Amino acid sequence: MSDAEEVENSAAPLIEHLTELRKRILYCIYSLLIGVLIVFFFADSLLDFLVRPLAKILVEFKQDPTLIFTAPQEKFFAFFRISFIGGFMMSFPVVAFQLWRFVAPGLYKNEQGAFLPFIFASPLLFLLGASFAHYIVTPLAMRFFVGFADIIPMVSGLVAGGGDDVLPTTADDVKTVILPSIKESLDLTLKFIFAFGICFQLPVLLTLLGMAGLVSAEGLRKTRKYAVVGILVLAAVVTPPDVITQVILFTVVYLLYEISIWLVIMVERKQEKKFQAETGEDTEVSAKAADKNPEEY
Repeated sequence: MSDAEEVENSAAPLIEHLTELRKRILYCIYSLLIGVLIVFFFADSLLDFLVRPLAKILVEFKQDPTLIFTAPQEKFFAFFRISFIGGFMMSFPVVAFQLWRFVAPGLYKNEQGAFLPFIFASPLLFLLGASFAHYIVTPLAMRFFVGFADIIPMVSGLVAGGGDDVLPTTADDVKTVILPSIKESLDLTLKFIFAFGICFQLPVLLTLLGMAGLVSAEGLRKTRKYAVVGILVLAAVVTPPDVITQVILFTVVYLLYEISIWLVIMVERKQEKKFQAETGEDTEVSAKAADKNPEEY
């Protein structure tokens, strides 16, 4: 076979792969657009749902629960952001399925069966993390920020001797009020949702890396102290300067890390049993894996 024929034969599978990839990408784009259009009709209700924790905190601190727009286009772009994020979440099962359909022909049948559960586990874990952020973390963070903003005029009023309803009598007596912006409030809420949603993907990520042989349970145990430092830094960056919120994030992510070690141990034990069944060999590595107990780490 000549060099020209070899190049021509190798180009044909490449074109087929590119055609298949184009088709899968188009399916993903269509599903995303449909999801965005559907969510856009409910964007107003979703916006109320997302800012409800802040409104409750404002009422708790006896503040006006009115959120303002500071620009004519701000409400439209707020609706667009909610629609895009909600549309992506709605279309994610379709996107994940198209990804699986594209890579499945290059996998063995047992690999296809092992990869498919993670496609369903990933959105469920993200939804669990987003719910945890919305119902637990966001109210704590909003209570901290609103309380910090409210304590200064309250102390000033007590010093003035008239409570917190004392009106300023001079230019130096400036009274602060809370007028939350929809854009800023929505940004903070979405940051919490994405931060915790991504953190809850840790078991899926480490388990896949364990199946690929890139990480091991022994290695994860040895790097536990470095993981603790990394989780502390993460908690300090993505949460407000509130000790309670930081402790909650650290506890949750650390538990997910420990669960990931347990899952990697289960994967290693399964792989070693399969290796022994196929080869009948008993290596030192398989002996160590057989002695591992998911509860002993």
